[in-house]
Amino acid sequence: MTANQGNSEKEMSFLDHLEELRWHLIRSTLAVVLFATLAFVFKNLIFEGIIFWPKDAAFPTYQMLCKSAQMLGLDSFCFSELPFAVQSRTMAGQFSAHIWTSITAGFIVAFPYVLYEFWKFVSPGLHANERKSARGFIFIASLLFFIGVLFGYFIVTPLSINFLGNYQVAEQVLNEFDLSSYIGLVRACALSSGLIFELPIIIFILTKIGLVTPEFLRKYRKFALVIVLIVSAVITPPDIASQVIVAIPVVILYEISIYISKAVVKRQNKKFAASKS
Repeated sequence: MTANQGNSEKEMSFLDHLEELRWHLIRSTLAVVLFATLAFVFKNLIFEGIIFWPKDAAFPTYQMLCKSAQMLGLDSFCFSELPFAVQSRTMAGQFSAHIWTSITAGFIVAFPYVLYEFWKFVSPGLHANERKSARGFIFIASLLFFIGVLFGYFIVTPLSINFLGNYQVAEQVLNEFDLSSYIGLVRACALSSGLIFELPIIIFILTKIGLVTPEFLRKYRKFALVIVLIVSAVITPPDIASQVIVAIPVVILYEISIYISKAVVKRQNKKFAASKS
């Protein structure tokens, strides 16, 4: 950055910053709308190939769990069809589901670009060494988000659908779920898992600004474990096996976050010592 560029950035008023933020938000929104439009056009791929795939007995997760159960002499997750139907109860139900599902798909696909626009907005306010140390932020954050979305889709979603789809209080009550309810479950499982997997990035940022330390994370590890179990209970069906399956990667992410926080503090202390010498 040249001296003139630095001076011009320092002279930016509050309104100038708002204008800059507005354009970053506009470009991010346009990217989401673009991918949402593509998702809207490829309706069959989105709904038949993705949204309703976890309802199919041939879904890879069910096949894997069935084989694992058979090795243990059980017949869990081995079925030819899930005992529920999905229906639309309102005139605009299917069209509304099409619109909002397309927007969700657009946000997921455009997530790296949204992060890029966020980074372009905040990076001018950082020192050169801070920008250098945060190199790879977009790639790592996007990778974690996509891994979380895949985990939510292939693990949390089928566990939830299988449990809730088979659950009955009485044989007289049939499971006929509304389209919005079914899609909401798939969307919540995928997006919530994607955001949960951003934990290391969040801890990195909080450590950089001094709100979190490794000692703090270690001290409240037990409380964090309780929160993890609560979150797992919220996004999974109320059975222990599903909650444990979801809690394990989150606990691993928490432990990784402690090491990330430790590395950030160590680097900051080293820079502080070098500046005093």
